[in-house]
Amino acid sequence: MKTYLPALKRLARVLNRAKDEKDLQDLLEDLLTPSELHDIDERILIVKALKEGLPQRTVSKKLGVSIAKVTRGSQLIQYGKGALASFIEFD
Repeated sequence: MKTYLPALKRLARVLNRAKDEKDLQDLLEDLLTPSELHDIDERILIVKALKEGLPQRTVSKKLGVSIAKVTRGSQLIQYGKGALASFIEFD
C-alpha cells in the first residue's frame, strides 16, 4: 500500500467539503504556501501545453521551466491516472 494514501484520502475529504469555487479557493489558500501554489499551477500549465501538442522544449522555453519539469509533466500524462489532464480546461 502507498504510504501517502491516508493523507491523500484526508485531503480529498477536506477538499470535498468546499461548497463552491470561492470556498475551495479560500481552503487552498489556507493549506498551501505561495510557493506550493506556484508549483501546482506550473504543473497544470505544463500538462495543458503538452496536451495541446506543444513539443517539450517549446513548453520549457514558453513557460521558463526546466526540461526536467516538462518531462515530469509528460510522464504524468503517459503513466499517471489521467485525472489532471481530464480536468484541464482548454481555452
